[in-house]
Amino acid sequence: MGKGSHEYIDDPRNAEILISVNGALVPRHQAVVSVFDSGFILGDGVWEGLRLHAGAIPFLTAHLERLYEGARAIDLDIGLTPKELTDRIFECVDANGMEDGVHIRLMVTRGIKATPYQDPRVTIGPATIVIIPEYKTPKPEVLERGMRLFTVHVHRGAPDVQDQKLNSHSKLNCITACIQATKAGADEALMLDPHGFVATCNSTHFFIVRRGEVWTSTGDYCIPGITRGNIIRLCQENGIPVFERRFSLTDVYGSEEAFVTGTFAGVVPVREIDGRRLGHPLAPPTEWRGPGPMVQKLQSLYKALCAREAVRP
Repeated sequence: MGKGSHEYIDDPRNAEILISVNGALVPRHQAVVSVFDSGFILGDGVWEGLRLHAGAIPFLTAHLERLYEGARAIDLDIGLTPKELTDRIFECVDANGMEDGVHIRLMVTRGIKATPYQDPRVTIGPATIVIIPEYKTPKPEVLERGMRLFTVHVHRGAPDVQDQKLNSHSKLNCITACIQATKAGADEALMLDPHGFVATCNSTHFFIVRRGEVWTSTGDYCIPGITRGNIIRLCQENGIPVFERRFSLTDVYGSEEAFVTGTFAGVVPVREIDGRRLGHPLAPPTEWRGPGPMVQKLQSLYKALCAREAVRP
């Protein structure tokens, strides 16, 4: 069993990387946080996934906006300005001599607590900021073979329970969805919203292609995906009809193509959903022959966009 769209080529260089823990650069095997840290005790924090492209980071401003907005929503003081945090990110990748093919996990928790308890008022220190850069390249065969999705019974929750727009450390509903999909023999879980409409996947955003149109969910029950937003933007700029709308599994099963998006792997085709091969309903079922024309076009457009909009302040 693979790891869905996050399946990667193992790189031995990762054994020797330096990790930034509150500004200190430490070897991987020494990178630790306290057992009293809010993130460890409660999953109290926010995070971002970034890519390093030719020494720069695509869509950096959008990622920082999402991080700081999430921190404000949970009343967490990151303690650094966006510029200071950006400088720390590049200090870490530069210390590792990294230029390309790198995935960066940026994590911010509320910090160390005096005792294991949920109340933020027992936090006794500043936010904990960890930056983990790894050499991580998506496996090419994943992009060729496509993903298999399984619709799980674990739904995306309403915002008055836990707002799905928060990119928080608390991911238990996504984890349980992932477990169910894995037990069903799929690569990733397709999750519905509280009304039974398609929402998103457990770790990526979901799109379908129907009669030349690209559809994705309303976005009400998923994090505001950076790659998701860029795919919508690319469709709009290139004359591809794109819609954020409610749609059901019936619409999914009758689609010609489907794909998922994420910072790590970009645009990844889906070949099968709930045991059904995709294709026009009037066409006979065919064997998987690789990504369809829409997915191939969007993969190419997205790759070019990443190159154009990678920044290093």
